[in-house]
Amino acid sequence: MFRVIRDETSANLDRWVLWSPVWFGLGAAGYLEAPVEPPLTLLVLLAGSGVALWWLSRASPRILIVLAALLAFMMAGGLAAKIRSDRVAAPVIDGERAPRRLEGFVVDVVSPGAGGPRLLIAPVAIGGLAPEATPKRVRVTIDAIDRVEPGDAVRFRAILGPPPPPAAPGSYDFARDAWFNAVGAVGFSLGDISLTELEPPPWRLRVTMAVNAFRWRLAERLVAHMGPESGGIGAAMVTGHEAWITPEQTEAMRASGLAHILSISGLHMAIVGGFVFGVTRLVIAAWPWMALRAPGKKIAAVTGLVAVAIYLVISGAPPPAERAAITASVAFAAILFDRQAVTLHGLALAALIILARQPEAAGAPGFQMSFAATAALIALAEAWPRPMREISVPWLIRAIQAVGAWLAVSVGASFVAGLATGPFAMQHFNRVAIWGLPANLIVAPLSSFVIMPFLAIGTALESVGWGEPFLRIAGWGVKAMVSVARKFEALGGQAVIASGPPFTLVVAFLGLMMLCLWSGRLRWLGAPLAMAVALWPRPTAPDVWIASDGATAAVRHGGEAILLRPDNRRFGAELWARRRGLVIGETRGFACSGYACRPEATAPVAMALSWSRKDLPEPALGELCAGAEIVVLRGGFASVTPAGCSDRIVLTGEDFARGGAAELYRRDETWWIVWAQPLRGRRPWSAPR
Repeated sequence: MFRVIRDETSANLDRWVLWSPVWFGLGAAGYLEAPVEPPLTLLVLLAGSGVALWWLSRASPRILIVLAALLAFMMAGGLAAKIRSDRVAAPVIDGERAPRRLEGFVVDVVSPGAGGPRLLIAPVAIGGLAPEATPKRVRVTIDAIDRVEPGDAVRFRAILGPPPPPAAPGSYDFARDAWFNAVGAVGFSLGDISLTELEPPPWRLRVTMAVNAFRWRLAERLVAHMGPESGGIGAAMVTGHEAWITPEQTEAMRASGLAHILSISGLHMAIVGGFVFGVTRLVIAAWPWMALRAPGKKIAAVTGLVAVAIYLVISGAPPPAERAAITASVAFAAILFDRQAVTLHGLALAALIILARQPEAAGAPGFQMSFAATAALIALAEAWPRPMREISVPWLIRAIQAVGAWLAVSVGASFVAGLATGPFAMQHFNRVAIWGLPANLIVAPLSSFVIMPFLAIGTALESVGWGEPFLRIAGWGVKAMVSVARKFEALGGQAVIASGPPFTLVVAFLGLMMLCLWSGRLRWLGAPLAMAVALWPRPTAPDVWIASDGATAAVRHGGEAILLRPDNRRFGAELWARRRGLVIGETRGFACSGYACRPEATAPVAMALSWSRKDLPEPALGELCAGAEIVVLRGGFASVTPAGCSDRIVLTGEDFARGGAAELYRRDETWWIVWAQPLRGRRPWSAPR
């Protein structure tokens, strides 16, 4: 056994470059999760020390050189993340949400949220804010999307506040994502949006808005030609605009494990780039004069690169599409330099480029899932047996063999990709699509050979008015795909799984990388590690959850989450419930009216909630305390605290402003409380309100 370990370790030292993006990403993730903001000087010293150690170890044994190199990459990842955070720093609006007059330019129509369509605004002026305190970008929810388009100068009133903190202690930090996108305020519009005239914006912003306006008008034409039922998904797959996708379609795609098709990512880039590459090679091969005089494969690679670049622009270059374009570009560049297009070394180079440009991607679920899935698929391709080519085989036998081989590859690829992305889906989204494998097997031919190619051809010919026939064929494919999704949704498409402790995802990721990057039998040691998220025991879920502003709450009753205000802040409550492995149950056990909810005798937890922003008078506060052991006040105490509240747990608006969202646990007749804000640390995106 010792000899096997020694020999495999020695052989894998030459593959250390494959691990460089892993360690670079771990360094970037370490910066993102640090409890305090590390100073730039410290990170520069650490990165410099790592490089110096690598240089000084060049005469040491090979294993020490490799460890020093990987340590240097990890330190460089932390430094890159710090530099990126400082570069994107922009003002963030302070204080509670309040109505303000907003003037600015519509940069883009972004993906709709729980409240409806949303606009990304470049503000020129915001009421009550000095120019130096005005955020660079503002995201606003609006009533309808047919009033404005990218490039319009607008004026309207809106309720604006800072980006939301985590919905629960330890959950995904939306404010961190907003920080790296320079979004310094979010809210919703009040009343109608009116067009206005403003001073011309900087040229970079004008170019961005012109591109986004073209994308928006293209999306409208796609919806018009394909019809509202399939046009929304078609527009999302081409331009990234999801404004026309219905909630029912979204839920069906999620439940069936097909939601990844809606967002522009590696699958779409691979299909578009591969389709253009294949068509170009076919055209050159069919023209004997050109085939004998030109390097057809390299010309096809150039056209593939151009197609990927055009698709990236049309899609609006969201981070997932940009990462996918870099990966595809590395593959086509390998062809130009007479290298194998799809290898683990190419993936490592693409991942390093992505992380150097966007170190925050190390904490993004999309990048984690795409990198793990791609590594698993390439490792599968390297290990897949190469069948021998028979001579003089009848075409029918050859066709049957080809279909069988394609089916085996499709099943293997879908199975391996599902296993690779499973830990991240469990930890981040708490959803497991039960029928994801068969659904993807059925839809894969539709997506690869019908939907995306005909969307690409139809979009390209739309400028000359010849695209409608191709778009209609793509629309038929979209309808068939949605039909498949709905059928699998009806079978009970997904299970809710609680998130594991944070360290289990790191363990699972390293286990997956061991399986994919290690060469030899010892790779299978990564299998039990890769299952850490699925197998690690979950602690008992909290008994109470309270929103970050104290405006709503939920209590646990068995495996259900009982919402006190089911029509308010439901998005955050659903995130918390899924993260804890709970399903939303029917609201019961509480009597709610006016400004407060009071517990009844059947309430799982005797908790009272007041969502009034004002301090409650003494009689009203006394009534809440009378039948409850926990009292949540969005406002504050009365001027005189009633005697009945002296032995109650009373949480006020000041507590939530300081601590954010809260979870409460009952332990042996004692209540324990965990706040979200201390877990976030003191970071630029987590300043207390």
